[in-house]
Amino acid sequence: MIHYALRCIDGHDFDGWFRSSDDFDSQNSKGFVSCPFCHSTSVTKSLMAPAVKATKKSQALAAASPEPQSVGLVPDSPQAEMMRKMAEMVREMKSGATNVGENFAEEARRIHFGEAEERKIYGSAKSEDVKSLLEDGVPVLPIPDIPEDQN
Repeated sequence: MIHYALRCIDGHDFDGWFRSSDDFDSQNSKGFVSCPFCHSTSVTKSLMAPAVKATKKSQALAAASPEPQSVGLVPDSPQAEMMRKMAEMVREMKSGATNVGENFAEEARRIHFGEAEERKIYGSAKSEDVKSLLEDGVPVLPIPDIPEDQN
């Protein structure tokens, strides 16, 4: 994979990873590369330092350097707004619901077939269990996993 520093016509800087230089050129010429901030498809490569294999000395220096600061979304960006809306949706879905954890598939099936009290639940399930629930007519849907620090 090749990492490129990219810039849109409006001056927004962002990163992109591509299999090759030709892959970037092909995707960019078809308008598949767009700015995550303004959605412009007029994108060019920015200046960047080449990736060079680290020596043991540079690896030791990097290990001794301070931890990088956490990075978040630009507060007023479309992505930040989308994350806020998703977090709100997840909170609303979980409001008043019981977390049944890994017992979700079993408990959802019991509720659906009247073997347990009807109530809102959420939890985790393997993909094959979800498929089986849907085949049995049990109405379930995935809840996006939203990092707590962005809620």
